[in-house]
Amino acid sequence: MSRIRTTAAWAAAAVFAISLVGCTPATSQSGGSFDPDEKVSLDFAWWGNDDRAARYAKLIEAFNEEHPNITIKTTFTDFPSYWEQRQVEAASGSLPDVFQFSDSYLRQYGESGAILDLNEVADQIDVTTFDDSLLGTGRLDGTQYSLPTGYSLWANFVNEDLLKKAGLELPAAGSSFEEFDDWLAEVTEKTGGDPFGGTDYTQRIQVFELQLRAAGKALYTDDGELGFTKDELATFWESGAPLRDGITIPQQQLEEISPISGFGSTRTLSEMSWSNFLGGYLADSGASSIAIVAPPTTDAGAKDLYRQGGLQVAISSRTKHPEAAAIFLDYVVNSPEAGEIFGTTLGFPASSSKLEGTKLEGPDQQVADYIESVSDRIGDAPPPAVVGYGSLEQKFWDLGKELGLGTKSVDAAVDEFFAEADVILNN
Repeated sequence: MSRIRTTAAWAAAAVFAISLVGCTPATSQSGGSFDPDEKVSLDFAWWGNDDRAARYAKLIEAFNEEHPNITIKTTFTDFPSYWEQRQVEAASGSLPDVFQFSDSYLRQYGESGAILDLNEVADQIDVTTFDDSLLGTGRLDGTQYSLPTGYSLWANFVNEDLLKKAGLELPAAGSSFEEFDDWLAEVTEKTGGDPFGGTDYTQRIQVFELQLRAAGKALYTDDGELGFTKDELATFWESGAPLRDGITIPQQQLEEISPISGFGSTRTLSEMSWSNFLGGYLADSGASSIAIVAPPTTDAGAKDLYRQGGLQVAISSRTKHPEAAAIFLDYVVNSPEAGEIFGTTLGFPASSSKLEGTKLEGPDQQVADYIESVSDRIGDAPPPAVVGYGSLEQKFWDLGKELGLGTKSVDAAVDEFFAEADVILNN
């Protein structure tokens, strides 16, 4: 499948935002009263890998045992391509009936009327199973636009099979970044780069956010401005120069295996990501054991972690079958079957009814244990992301890749990021 250029997605996002300024939000097309026996077909889109595809196939099979009249047609891709496609669809009013959503886009899609106010289909969705703080991750100005499948914490994953083979020890939980960099270098030196110690973590805006939170700052201010300076970003990206100089896997190798990560392909021994990635990593890598270790920190006493309810489910405001879409959404986020099938791979279950079906054993218990182990580092979640956060997150990642390829300097990357932020945040 060809990959739409990211710049095209930003342009579509801008058109999407501009075209809806001053317009009345689209209303769902229910076509009259709800008939629970009507045969309907719903498009459902999500991002993920083959492991997630297999789990969704099982969930849809279970759903159809209860609702044989509702056909679910699915499509999926990797995370960057997924949002490029959604941006184009949002601009043309052709979003899927139901789709995996991210709190990064809550303001953009909610304020423009692209996603359905779930109060319109309240009879088909049970929200009493959610703690209010988790409901808030899909709520904007009092309106519930989406519901979380679960929540995650930022984490560091280590392939214990490869670690044992190399005769090395796990990195210290919650170490300093300098100590973690030394561990990465030790791994790569010991293995000769087969595998490398890890991936350049300065590509990820979440690691930058971790460091900002430890300093009492945030990525964005409450009034929608950047919460950091050019110098702070430059310092962060410059700190990755030694990693890019032979310690971590070369970016060119990552480009060749995309969309599978270096860690998933066993080209690296470690990788930082969200805690719900454990199941996917196990499936991609074939490892018998993957450890979850608290990520490094710049302040051992900081509340730099937070419960991220980023993986959500939303409904297009233009769906022709809002009630049926709501029934399916409720099944994904609330059913015990979803808990049994997905475990913690869509985040630690956010709803009590989904948690009831989750057997916390093996990898799922491991995620639960990790969340408990870092409880003293968990602070308040940031406010809803600014409009355009998803595009800025992708821009940050893309610039990090260019730094890895050596096609852009740190100063040029910083200037480009701030220029893009100025366009997006002030659009």
